Amino acid sequence: MRNQWPVLPIVAGLASGLLTGCGSQNGTSGGTGSSVVMGMSDDVLATDPASGYDPGSWLLFNNVFQSLLSFPKGATEPQPEAAKDCSFSDDQAMVYRCELKPGLKFSNGDGLTAEDVKFSFDRMLKINDPAGPAIMFPTLDKVETPDTKTVVFKLKVPDATFPSKIASGAGSIVDHRQYDANGLRTDDKAVGSGPYKLDSFDKDQAVFSVNSDYKGTVEAKNSGVTLKFFHGDRTALKKALEDGDIDLAYRGLTASDIAGLDRQDDSKGVDVVEGTSAEVQHLVFNMKDPVAGKLGVRKAMAYLVDRDALVKNVYQGTATPLYSIIPAGIAGHNTAFFDTYGARPSKDKAAAALRAAGITGKVRLTLWSTPSRYGPATDEELKAIAGQLNASGLFQADVKSVPFDQYEKDIAKGRYGVYVKGWVPDYPDADNFTAPFFGKDNVLGNHYGNNTITGTLIPHTAAQSDRAATDQDFGKLQNIVADELPVLPIWQAKQYAVARDGVYGLEYCLDASTVFRFWELSKS
Repeated sequence: MRNQWPVLPIVAGLASGLLTGCGSQNGTSGGTGSSVVMGMSDDVLATDPASGYDPGSWLLFNNVFQSLLSFPKGATEPQPEAAKDCSFSDDQAMVYRCELKPGLKFSNGDGLTAEDVKFSFDRMLKINDPAGPAIMFPTLDKVETPDTKTVVFKLKVPDATFPSKIASGAGSIVDHRQYDANGLRTDDKAVGSGPYKLDSFDKDQAVFSVNSDYKGTVEAKNSGVTLKFFHGDRTALKKALEDGDIDLAYRGLTASDIAGLDRQDDSKGVDVVEGTSAEVQHLVFNMKDPVAGKLGVRKAMAYLVDRDALVKNVYQGTATPLYSIIPAGIAGHNTAFFDTYGARPSKDKAAAALRAAGITGKVRLTLWSTPSRYGPATDEELKAIAGQLNASGLFQADVKSVPFDQYEKDIAKGRYGVYVKGWVPDYPDADNFTAPFFGKDNVLGNHYGNNTITGTLIPHTAAQSDRAATDQDFGKLQNIVADELPVLPIWQAKQYAVARDGVYGLEYCLDASTVFRFWELSKS
């Protein structure tokens, strides 16, 4: 995730596309089934939703805290969760009103009222933690509570995506009696009203049990979940799964690991589950760079990059070629880069683009990578891209890799001409793949701006409550980006988890919403 690019691939390295699910049986419902032990290589960086803005933390938030709205399994439209109903109360998408369900309680028994909702948003925005989700709410002006059951959000400008934003982990509701309005919680505890409560949390694991005070839309099919952290040690994660020390592995197995597990016979007792994902990866061009800043260079690269080869050889079929900035499965998606540059590399078209820009010699450039943030295959991928460029005879490209902290500092200083960025969406709407990248003060750090995008298309789409009516504007936006090439989309990920036999429900945890639903897991 998320808007400041603090993301890791859903599966770091990814895996074979010809993989099978582990069935759809349900275990005992109502929180009385067996507990499930889950492992992942990511860490949970925060238990306080005013701070966490990473995939591991949001996994915790989505299970321990309620939001007013949530994304049901397989859905991209938010539905009521802690709220009885929510709607815009004006025609301009500037006043959003929610009525809470009766009888809501936190896991400690405290009642949940509109005061807690207002407190949660006011607190998040006031703390404005650099590693937190406050950046998602630039349109929020103030929160009002006319009574104990009613919450009114007043926006600065129209924002029809506001319901999706508050349905994400950023909309987590905390108990105003248990959290400091002015500072982050530091005791690694959490008090929420979601389906699960956090019993314990340390560097090695987090233990969750079913919250008996939860009142919402889901029913737990297990009695609890233990989440074990492997701190990036993918070898240990795989071994724990094979040895039966964990019931399932999520986030962290490499492509070769998953492909190998899938090839094992039934006696090994594991199944690979494939789901959809809206995670994407782009090459980003610094528009002020003396080399990458030339449109002819960027066009030549767009004509030469072979996405199919990258997906096959580097990611072993666990991603799909991406030909626009909005991924497939998200409303508004088109194939602007396919239509403009084609799917098959063309040396002739690349050479023509360079000649038109007055470039006659080989183009020398460096592709910058940071696998510590975007997965172990990132260096391999960029080396493959450099190889494709060099094989044309038109480029002399190399790859340099640096730690993430240095990477971000150098991007901010404009030191890189071409660099990689990954993105896991905050919410499954085209807005989340466009406004953060191409709006004012965008997060790419590449000095790109287009007045039509910032002055017309983004405001129009943000104000349109009928999201289907935004397709034309989003199509125009994607076409402009394909023409001007501030980024080059490379791939869209698939999502994987691997489970031992007898674990069910994973197919309901892997979709474009990025919500991993503990309550869907069961074990026989």
